[in-house]
Amino acid sequence: MHILLTGGTGLIGRALCRLWLGQGHQLTVWSRTPDRVPDLCGAPVRGIGRLEDYGDGPLDAVINLAGAPIADRPWTHKRKALLWASRVTLTEQLLAWLQGRAQRPQVLLSGSAVGWYGDGGERELDEDSAPVVEDFAAQLCGAWEETALRAEELGIRVVLLRTGLVLAVDGGFLKRLLLPFQLGLGGPIGNGRQWMPWIHLQDQIGLIDFLLQHPDARGPYNACAPQPVRNKAFAQALGRALHRPALLPLPGLLLKVGLGELSGLLLGGQKALPQRALAAGYAFRFTAIDTALAALFKDAA
Repeated sequence: MHILLTGGTGLIGRALCRLWLGQGHQLTVWSRTPDRVPDLCGAPVRGIGRLEDYGDGPLDAVINLAGAPIADRPWTHKRKALLWASRVTLTEQLLAWLQGRAQRPQVLLSGSAVGWYGDGGERELDEDSAPVVEDFAAQLCGAWEETALRAEELGIRVVLLRTGLVLAVDGGFLKRLLLPFQLGLGGPIGNGRQWMPWIHLQDQIGLIDFLLQHPDARGPYNACAPQPVRNKAFAQALGRALHRPALLPLPGLLLKVGLGELSGLLLGGQKALPQRALAAGYAFRFTAIDTALAALFKDAA
């Protein structure tokens, strides 16, 4: 299979490249730094700086995961514009290019996030649930999904992946938490009652591969483990995994002052459930947070 990836040099993209190279697929990554692609993603992976550089060769699937990190810095007007451009505008460029191709891929799997629902409070959220709050993250994910869905007009099957917090020790949000927790300075965020929909990296790439290979899969899928946890329970589990206390809370007021609108992303959450993935037959390898964290740190040792 010939697969084109955006966001291929990120945490999830690199893991997908390792998996699919092992399966014998032909991979191309559209990147701002195409010269670095073979080093980051694997020597056989081709990097291109422009979509036009792909050429007229066969293309079976597009995996659209590009997007600037959403929680790295406060949401100033400039930052919001970058977040929008790196997701919505980039996807628009991708669709324009696909429309001009004589041969189009069978499937577009496009990234999204559980932030599509907004802060869900205590509601259980499956893929049939409507958005709860129209905050910036929800608006961003909504526009991202609506843009990707236009590929259906080109005869392309579209899968939307609403991803939770991806657990990995070599990237993502967990890597940023490790140092304070290792120093015994970790703890819950705010009151710790907000729900955290999480997924182990192995299940994230496993689910993407599963949906790619199942021609009946289309529309939104929550990419999160079947057992979401509250933030306080997650902090306690991470403390146990690192054999450190996790008792120092990060006050919500401090976050609001320091991060502004972005603080809502950390102080809110979603009790998201992967109903459609389970109904389709995907078997999660990691369903309990303690087991997932133990496996991560065992593999990293």
